[in-house]
Amino acid sequence: MLGHSELLGAGLVGIVGTREPTSYGVRTAILLSSALSSAGACIVSGMARGIDAAAHRAALNEVGKTVAVLGTGIDVPYPVGHRDLHRAISEKGLVLSESGPGAPAYKGAFPRRNRIIAALCPVTIVVEAGHRSGALNTASQALDLGRTVAAVPGPIDSPQSEGTNQLIRDGATVIATVDDALALAGFARGSSPPPYHLSEPDGAIWTALSREPLSIDALSTKTKLSPRDTLTSVTSLELLGMVESLLTGEIRRRPGR
Repeated sequence: MLGHSELLGAGLVGIVGTREPTSYGVRTAILLSSALSSAGACIVSGMARGIDAAAHRAALNEVGKTVAVLGTGIDVPYPVGHRDLHRAISEKGLVLSESGPGAPAYKGAFPRRNRIIAALCPVTIVVEAGHRSGALNTASQALDLGRTVAAVPGPIDSPQSEGTNQLIRDGATVIATVDDALALAGFARGSSPPPYHLSEPDGAIWTALSREPLSIDALSTKTKLSPRDTLTSVTSLELLGMVESLLTGEIRRRPGR
């Protein structure tokens, strides 16, 4: 493992799809990943080109809760063009692999990787997938494990939607809106973004408070900020009138924010 192993807890949601997505597929992956991340989910994918990368990057742009499962060793970015993405995930999220360090890609590695994604996630969402897409392999393995599989419908004349439309025809849950994805994964839609330009630490605190009041220690743990930086950001948000301290010592967003 590289990164934060504590992410392997509740709230894992798989988002997978084709390496050659349409602009619709990329937009949808970003939309779903951003909304789920903002609501508290941890996005799991395979760091491949296309839908996987879009989902990881959208999660990193929120709180950074994302897990990449590789078919190579954890220290071998694949594809090689994803070195920066690999570095960002290892710093802010988690990189996993069952292969030893330095292991290159090989035939059969990616179905094995797909098995891990399927096993980790109670819910896997397929955004776009061709008829022979590896994302369909992930979906099949998830179904074999008794997990929930969902798919985003697409145009009937789009090759990238052949697989997802087939999944829906065969009984997969339809993801027609962001709220469908949030409800399926057990999350509520996050609040609207704040009307202020916040620093990265202040924004992380604001996002962490989207669902419930939290203590300074809990905020520090959730945002991975030091207790001192957490307190500084909370004070900054209090001065802006965005959060308030409760008698219990917990911090919450001010009503109406």
